[in-house]
Formats: sequence, C-alpha cells, structure tokens
Amino acid sequence: YEGDKVRRLYEGEGVAFFEGGNTYKGMFSEGLMHGQGTYIWADGVKYEGTFVKNVQMVDGCYTWNDGSIYEGSIKNGLRHGFGFFRSGIHPVSYIGYWYKGKRHGKGTMFYDQERMSWYSGDWVDNVREGWGIRCYKSGNVYEGQWEKNVRHGKGRMRWLTADQEYVGQWVYGVQHGYGTHTWFLKRTPASQYPLSNRYVGDFVGGQRHGRGTFLCASGAAYHGQWAHDKKHGKVIINNSGNPSALGSDIELDISSLLNLLPREDRQEEVKQVEFAVLRHITKLRRVYTFYSSLGCDDSPDNTFLMTRLQFWRFLKDCCFHHSSLTLAGMDRILSGDKTPLEEIHSPYETLLFRTFLSHLIHLSFHIYHEEHRDKGPYLHKCFTAMMSRNVIPTACHVQGFLFSEQHRAVFAMRYLDKCWEIHTAFCRQNTRPPFEPTMKMRHFLWMLHDFRLLNKQLTASGVVEILLADGPSLHDSSSSNLEQELVFLEFVEALLHCALVYVTSGVIQEQVDGDHQKRGNFRTEAFSEGTTDVPFSTQCSLSQKYSYKYTFNLHVADDLEAQTGEDKEFDWWIYQVQIFFTNKLFPAYQHEKVLKAKIKENQIRNAEEAEDAKKQEEAAEEEVSLESKSTVLKELEEPGAQLAPPPREEAPAVPPPAVTKVPTGTKRRRK
Repeated sequence: YEGDKVRRLYEGEGVAFFEGGNTYKGMFSEGLMHGQGTYIWADGVKYEGTFVKNVQMVDGCYTWNDGSIYEGSIKNGLRHGFGFFRSGIHPVSYIGYWYKGKRHGKGTMFYDQERMSWYSGDWVDNVREGWGIRCYKSGNVYEGQWEKNVRHGKGRMRWLTADQEYVGQWVYGVQHGYGTHTWFLKRTPASQYPLSNRYVGDFVGGQRHGRGTFLCASGAAYHGQWAHDKKHGKVIINNSGNPSALGSDIELDISSLLNLLPREDRQEEVKQVEFAVLRHITKLRRVYTFYSSLGCDDSPDNTFLMTRLQFWRFLKDCCFHHSSLTLAGMDRILSGDKTPLEEIHSPYETLLFRTFLSHLIHLSFHIYHEEHRDKGPYLHKCFTAMMSRNVIPTACHVQGFLFSEQHRAVFAMRYLDKCWEIHTAFCRQNTRPPFEPTMKMRHFLWMLHDFRLLNKQLTASGVVEILLADGPSLHDSSSSNLEQELVFLEFVEALLHCALVYVTSGVIQEQVDGDHQKRGNFRTEAFSEGTTDVPFSTQCSLSQKYSYKYTFNLHVADDLEAQTGEDKEFDWWIYQVQIFFTNKLFPAYQHEKVLKAKIKENQIRNAEEAEDAKKQEEAAEEEVSLESKSTVLKELEEPGAQLAPPPREEAPAVPPPAVTKVPTGTKRRRK
C-alpha cells in the first residue's frame, strides 16, 4: 500500500497492490476502499467508479479485455439500475435497466452497427418478455407481446418488404388463434382505392385454419371454413355492388337533404348535383389525397384515409367556419341519428372519399341555401357556390400549428392520444340537443388555470388571443365570446401555440441543467448519437395504450446553440413542444387526475363515515330507549317497589259562623 494512514488504517488517496496482481488506486476510508477509485484485475478487467466499504456501488464504468464497456448504475459490484452496455466483439449495444447483472425492465438493444435492427421494450432476466417493438434490418416491424425471446400473445407484424400485415394472436413465434392478415396493393400516388385483400378469422400454426372470412379488394367476400391455408367445406361468396352515377366506388349519401325538397324534384336534384361533383372530381380527389396524408409518415400501400381531424383542418383552411356554423355545429349536422354522443366530435373517425363528397354537399346546402331558395336546382347551386368561394381559392394552403409543416406534424401527432384523454376529461355536456360532450373556450382557460400553467408569459388574455387567432371575428375591443365551442383540432393547436409562448429560453436552460444533473457522471456522448428515432425514454414511457412516446434525445439541447438556420429552428420547436407536453401539461393533468380521484375517495369515505356515525347514533338511542323501558318494567314487577297510595285527605274543619246578638224588636214579657 502506498498512501496515507490514520491510526494505522488506510485513509485518503492511495494505491493498493494485492496478491494475485489486482491493483486499486483511489480513495480509502478507515482501511477500506471508499469513494472514487479504479480497480484493475490481473486479467485486465477494469472498474472505474464509486466504492462503498470495498464494494462497487452507486455508479461506475466496467471495461473488459475484448473492448466491451458498461457505464451506469452499480449495486454490490453488479450492473443494477439504468446503464449502457456495448459489446467489443459483436455490434451489439444496450441502453436501459438492469437487475443484479441482467437486463431487466425497460430497455433498448441494437443488433447491428447501423442500428437498423433493434428491440425496445420489456426484459426479464436477459430475455425479451412482456411488451416491446422489434425492428428488423429488412425494415419489418413487430409490435406486441413477447415470451422467452419470441412473439407470443397479442401483436402486430408488418412485413414492409412483402406489403403484408398481421394483427392478432401469436403462440411462440407463429400466428395462432384469431387474427387479421392483410395483403396491401401498391398504388400510384394519385390513386385512392382504400380496400385491400384481407383475411379475418382463425389461424393454426401460421396457416389459415378454421372459420374465417376472406375480403377481396374488389369487394367480393368468402365466408366459411379453411384448412391449411385453403378454402374447405361449404362456400358462401358475396359479390355485391350498387354503382351510382358517379362510378362504382362513389355513392352519395344525401337522402336527408332530399327529404327537405319536393318529391317531384328529387331525381333532378340528384342528377344535377352529381354533374356538379363530376365537374370538380379531379380537384376534389387531389384535395382528399393531400389532406388525408397530413401528419402521416408513411403508408404500407401508399393509401391514406382521411380522419375527422384532417377534415377539420380542410374546413378551416377553406374558411367554412367563417359562416354561421362552427366546426362543432358542422359535426352535429353531419352526424347520423345513430352516432353515439361521445363520437360526434371524435377525431379518429375515418372518411372514405364518397363520405367526404357527401359531407361537402350537406355543408354547402346549410351554408348557401338562403341565397338560392327562390329557384332550383338547389343542391347544384349551393355546391357550385361552395367550390368557387371556399374550396378552389384556399384548399391545400395549410394553416394552423399542427399540420402546417410535415416534420413538425409527424412529431406532434405522438401526443394526440394523451391530449384526447385530457380533452375528454374537461368536456361538459352540451345544454342543447343532442346534449353531447363538448368543450368551450372558457373550459380551456379554466383547464390551464387548474394546471397552474398561466404565468407572466402565458397570461389569461394571451390565451384568449391564441384561441381567437385562427377563427372568425369573435370579439370586439370590449368583450370576447368565450362560449364558442372548441373541437379537438382547435384544442391541440391552441396547446401547441401555448407551448411556444410558455417555454422560453430560460425554461429550456432550466430543463437542460436538470437533464445534466440526472445524467450525473455518465459519459453519454458515446451512445447518444443515432438513438433519437428509437421510442425509448428515460422515464420508460413505452405504453401499449398511448402513442405519445417521446424521443430519448440527449444531445439536442447541448448542440442547440451551435446550430444555425432551419435545423436550429426545428430543434428549438421540438424542445419547446416536448418540454411543455411531457414535463408540464401531462404531469399537471396526472396530478389533477390523482387529486380528483383522492377527493372523490375522501367524499365516499366521509359519506360512509357519516352513515356509520348516524347508524351508531341511532343504535345508541335505541339502546338507551330499551334500557329505560327495561328499568321501568323491572320496577313495576318488584313487590317492594310498588308506589304508596296517596295520603288520605281529612275533612277540613269549618269553623261555625260567628253569632252576632242583634235586637229583634220583640216586647219584654211581663212578669
């Protein structure tokens, strides 16, 4: 030993050479290795990090002779906690959680140098088990449940190289149970043919076996039994089709409008409005294709279906909401009588092209029918007015904060599911038919207040200006109409705008400092590059239910100041949105959710306690009453306890009346 001693014990910084060739250089305390130090075994394995009473603890770095390294949390000399491992022999690396030296918990493993092949998800004792995503070098992706390193349970496999997809049950790596297998048809960019070949039914050992339905892209369907991937038994084939005047794939649904018109004019109205649609069909197909791809990264078959969220953006870009109708009002017009109330304003509803056309005809009539009420054909005139005033001038010129830039839209879309949960939680029942849940501007403002997100930068008046920015003139210099309804698109875009106002450079710097503190002494530069596209987070937000997995990104903030131009602007925007949603909004909502649950729990408990107290009080009163009655009965039954008769009353002594000698006036008798 070379170094200082106190009371003949090693103390302070020193070097120890052990029998067998092991060496230690670092801090000692009371004769033990304690503090920061470096331990090198005789075979060359090295540990640099923290020691606690001769044991590797807290955090450190192992280096093996073959070049393998581990850097992260340590407990009792073993990898335990969060850490990074890279093999020196194979192009394999792992970042995630460990338990007693084994991969255990959430983690991501890369299987090649280019990091094109990886697994991100749950681990149990070095084995893929639980829920996870496996991306293969070919580009094929499996997302679902695992057991003993193989696909097992519910999951989705996408063979991008073969344009196929399977969603359903797996048993030890093969399709087994109930599922859906889809064969996508590659299409040209301008085409729109949303149907595809699809089998829905039973699988056994990776083959179609049992009862199932095969749906052809042409619309034909086979229902029946299957055996070893072949049709078996009785055959039932449906090949239905009701071609309309617009073509086999377009059938307008405008019956509710026709019911408002005279019966003798309906056939001519349908004919004329179909001519109007045909006149603009090329433009409308282009518009549908454009908006249905907003916010979408890619599609297996080059086909996109428009959602209500994208349809709202189209309506706002074309200024439909500048009429007397709001987007929420349009939803109520377009929803059928059988639509559940909670789905009237759902952003997830998909619209086929024929549904898109039918919606436009409905809206054009409700907006322009007053101008053309004198003479028909009414539907034709209203539709033509809508095309010339709304669609043709401004369609495909995307406004707003969500879809205006494709890369930003793709990033922001990952937060939508959680935002929809928040939006739903703060909706209130409409006071007018059909009494569906809806959100008003004042509800949005109250929500931010409850979440404590209003500050000097994001003020209440500033939020009102944000809400009114992308709409018609809803306020004057003295007042604002906060009774205006917000659909989910307006809700999300308002949150994105709030994020850019709330998250200033000071907030970002505070977050960066916090990230550095959390990372501690980890040397992350070696493995941070190239991991930004992997859905893994430091808080393990790998969730089956929500898709708001934010990026595990350690270098954006560090390099932000060094960047220039569009890259810096985009990264700055990413950081603002990520901090606002993942560090502010979502935790605030979760806290509010827990708080409300706790309040409800306390209310239930207080009500139960009050009920118990009332019952106890009633029981006590009943007991006292019974005791009183029992005492009375007992006293009556005992002989010595009988009541004495009342004392006999004596006749009152009435004094005789006083006699007064009064002369009577009689004569005295003579003797």
